[in-house]
Amino acid sequence: MGESNNNFVVVANRLPVDMQRAEDGSPRWVPSPGGLVSALSPVLESHEGCWVGWPGVIDESPEPFRTEADVLLYPVTLSAEDYRDFYEGFSNATLWPLYHDLIVTPEFHREWWAAYREVNLKFAQAVAHVAAEGATVWVQDYQLQLVPGILRQMRPDLTIGFFLHIPFPSPDLFRQLPWREEVMRGLLGADIIGFHLEDNARNFLTLAAQVSGSAGTHTGLPDTLRTSGEVSTRAITAHVTAPDGREVGVGAFPISIDVASVPRPEPQAVTTLRHDLGDPDLILLGVDRLDYTKGILQRLRAYEELLAGGALPPKTVFLQIATPSRERIEHYRRTRSRVEEAVGRINGQYGTPGRPVVEYLHRSVPKSTLATYYAAADIMLVTPFKDGMNLVAKEYAAAHPSGSGALVLSEFAGAAEEFPEAYLCNPFDLEAIKRSIHRAATDLRTAPDDARARMTTMHRQVQEHDVNLWAQSFLDSLAEAHAASTGSSSRPASEAR
Repeated sequence: MGESNNNFVVVANRLPVDMQRAEDGSPRWVPSPGGLVSALSPVLESHEGCWVGWPGVIDESPEPFRTEADVLLYPVTLSAEDYRDFYEGFSNATLWPLYHDLIVTPEFHREWWAAYREVNLKFAQAVAHVAAEGATVWVQDYQLQLVPGILRQMRPDLTIGFFLHIPFPSPDLFRQLPWREEVMRGLLGADIIGFHLEDNARNFLTLAAQVSGSAGTHTGLPDTLRTSGEVSTRAITAHVTAPDGREVGVGAFPISIDVASVPRPEPQAVTTLRHDLGDPDLILLGVDRLDYTKGILQRLRAYEELLAGGALPPKTVFLQIATPSRERIEHYRRTRSRVEEAVGRINGQYGTPGRPVVEYLHRSVPKSTLATYYAAADIMLVTPFKDGMNLVAKEYAAAHPSGSGALVLSEFAGAAEEFPEAYLCNPFDLEAIKRSIHRAATDLRTAPDDARARMTTMHRQVQEHDVNLWAQSFLDSLAEAHAASTGSSSRPASEAR
């Protein structure tokens, strides 16, 4: 298949690869870790399609190339200024905090907005080049919210879906954005706009009604809002009329993982890890990007207070993996400093020579190693202040087919809606985190059957609702919505090749 003849195109901020340098200095591309990558890679491979994205290196302009699975990777070049203003600036210092309920204050700068607009145009132009006539295009996430609208003007023949992988905020928060009308117009270029949760979809629908009512028809926003009932999981039950008169579907499609790709560690590897950690009675595990939304510091403080009160077994170890993230942004640097200060304080107070009570790794970890950590951990701590879904929680559930282990989960993570059996907590409340950790530890010791039933149910949920179901549900709904809007017959997009 040629470079400009792809019937299925995924466009995301990043390509699913990282560049490494060989000994001779030549670039070598290796598969990259990450929730979005792990979710979309198997889908794209099965469609033999094209992935448009930034290769992750500033000013790097590699030629398009194919993966071993014959997926065409089409790079979009970002300059240092693009990276600073589009990615670090508007995407992650404006939109990210705005969409995560103002955990930190968003910054609004006109030059960042200009860069966001120009980079979205660059991505749209790349997609327009690689997409075949009548192709299906799936735009991913908050960095590219203008792409659907631009593509709709460039290539009206395309079927366009958009999926948001982070929370969508309440209308009152979103309306703070000075460029709210332009972002809404961009999103409404899609045939379907997908969210993880029903609440996110409702927020968008309410916003569409509010902004259209207050801004007037000159803004190009929808002047009517029609719903056919409650927004339901994996279905489109609401529509918004776009400026060009098209009906745009809005729905909730909770993302999941590729269960088959979760490595199964050898029992000896798990035994070795526990031995290396001092053969503890209890292992707690956290795996997160080092991001202020993830609640790492709060869980460390909760752990510290549990140690101070003697509420955990004497030989307890907390293993925290904190993957580097956006380290040039001040809030991220400050988060790292506070987390590492807390790790040092806790170990200084409660550790002994050769036996820290917190094992802290600030680096990426291979999937095979991570799988060993999952299998070894007695309690997984997933306590974000706000999260669209959180695939770590699902990976942990997938790694415990026998029902061993326990999951302490923030009620503000999207996964909480699918995992009511987890030990849920309010991550803003230290006492709530402490209660959930203590209850999980107590159940593992005194009520193992109850703990096993909880984990078995979560494991079954992940198996029955995997990434393939997520993608198929969205893409089939996308094909149906496009067919309805054009009056044409259409096979499901999940069958597109």
